[in-house]
Amino acid sequence: MPFNTALTRKLGIRVPVVQGGMQWVGYAELASAVSNAGGLGLLTALTQPTPEDLRKEIRRCRTMTKYPFGVNLTLLPALVIIDEGINIVETAGNNPGPVIQQLKKAGCIILHKCTTIRHAKSAVKLGVDFLSIDGFECAGHVGEHDITNFILLSRARQDLGVPFIASGGFADGQGLAAALALGAEGINMGTRFMSTVEAPIHQKVKEAIVNAQETDTALVLRRWKNTTRLFANKVTQDALKVERESTTGDFSEIGPYVSGKRGRQVFENGDVDFGVWTAGQVIGLIHDIPTCAVLLDRIEKEAQEAMKRSQSLYIDAPTSKL
Repeated sequence: MPFNTALTRKLGIRVPVVQGGMQWVGYAELASAVSNAGGLGLLTALTQPTPEDLRKEIRRCRTMTKYPFGVNLTLLPALVIIDEGINIVETAGNNPGPVIQQLKKAGCIILHKCTTIRHAKSAVKLGVDFLSIDGFECAGHVGEHDITNFILLSRARQDLGVPFIASGGFADGQGLAAALALGAEGINMGTRFMSTVEAPIHQKVKEAIVNAQETDTALVLRRWKNTTRLFANKVTQDALKVERESTTGDFSEIGPYVSGKRGRQVFENGDVDFGVWTAGQVIGLIHDIPTCAVLLDRIEKEAQEAMKRSQSLYIDAPTSKL
């Protein structure tokens, strides 16, 4: 039986899985592969240097898939996305009001990422269609409150009036089934999609993810209230040392260690210690490098089996006659 959630119905996808909008990873190759496999692929606007480059990437992705895909919007103007007819947009940030209003007027479906229920409620007032609830397990910006998905998702179920998806810590069908049981309409996966055949990053990075444990990430920049979860390589450890030992607290001391430019080169040259790069605790659950089609097919089957197993754990016993 196919999935039937608010996410699959609204977005026109088969499997309720959204690919995370990852900088230097969310290109047409990966987004189209995820969409072709039944999920929702996302291009990452921040990866494109200019609005015109984003326009070209959208058009390139259209030549690679006939299925829906979206754009993760951060800094680039929404106008390009609207002009190119993209109607699914993922937004983030604590003050998304102006861009959300612009996108809503154009009829876009908006998924907004939040790490707290307070920010989620603010986004609800702005009229977003889905909330992406990001637990402390996630890669990249985890927020400053350290709330895991078990709590966040249940709070979202209790308090929010719009459908939500679960993000952070998901890699398989069992996780999807658990998220659905907690009230989510689907899941968002970032790190898991990095370790796929179509991910446009170096093979050695994919192998590093496969060989890593769930303990192989670290939280950096907490001192500056910009906490980010990174793969715990040599540069990350050096950055943490500076963060702990700096007597001035001047960001310029740690800036060279957390350079995004060096992180991009990691994905190109395969030297996993060349710069910092984001990874979630979910790396401990990733053990292979499949195609997106194989991965989503597996997730779909695992989730269905997990839900059948849960249903088999109870029976409707006949009423006892006394």
